[in-house]
Amino acid sequence: MLVLTAVLTLGGLTLLLAALLAVANRKLHVEEDPRIDVVEEMLPHANCGACGRPGCRPFAEALVAGQAQPGQCTVGTPADHAAIASYLGVEVGAVERRVARLACAGGANVARDRARYEGLSSCSAAALVAGGGKSCFWGCLGIGDCEVACDFDAIHMTPQGLPVVDEDACTACGDCVVACPKDLFSLQPRAARLWVQCASHAAGDEILADCEVACTACGRCAMDAPEQVRMEANLPIVTGGRDRAIADRAISRCPTGAIVWLDPERGAVKGDAARKVLRRTARIDAPT
Repeated sequence: MLVLTAVLTLGGLTLLLAALLAVANRKLHVEEDPRIDVVEEMLPHANCGACGRPGCRPFAEALVAGQAQPGQCTVGTPADHAAIASYLGVEVGAVERRVARLACAGGANVARDRARYEGLSSCSAAALVAGGGKSCFWGCLGIGDCEVACDFDAIHMTPQGLPVVDEDACTACGDCVVACPKDLFSLQPRAARLWVQCASHAAGDEILADCEVACTACGRCAMDAPEQVRMEANLPIVTGGRDRAIADRAISRCPTGAIVWLDPERGAVKGDAARKVLRRTARIDAPT
């Protein structure tokens, strides 16, 4: 008898809860715009977050709600943007294309190591051991966490242990920014090509004992191009960086080539005063 009572009680409670849920669903149900599904299918399904939303579905919702424009998707093609804009009857819109940039040029051929790291093959792990094995505390550790984190195959490591960003493949998703324990990556306007390839806050030529291409905080770039460069915490800070004539003045007297013009075809262009880097292999005087 007790068992039957318990079964009936539980069954009654189950039916009551089911009824309450059915009523709540009917009262609280919000109809979803069917266009969201259509727009989501038209998006690249990269879920990279470069548009400012956590994925393609939320971006589709924002597009349908008129809170975003198709051109904000940095992964989609112009044809994709036009198709979505035509479907929704809105303007394509556009945002300035951004790419990931690395603030370091200290590969194994120009930068010394003070110790050999042996352990988990990860920059984050190496950085936990006294900041990594590099003599320059701010320098790239070269193990490639950024390359692993990039889902778009936009980062590749050079033989000298430096990551190189493929600007055409980069979506500015920011995964490399998060992955780098030295905070060397940042998202920059692609059209801004005056760039400082160093993050060291040390001043003076003594830093060159650790890295031949480090910024020595001499300030010549800021003196020669004050319109676009200022010194802050022993590093040049670039504002704008799009004017090639001004950039040429900024890089012309840099003795180490720490500040460069990033040419789309030629790569990092240094000023005439920069010392030439001829060594392509690891420094022979680095400790082993």
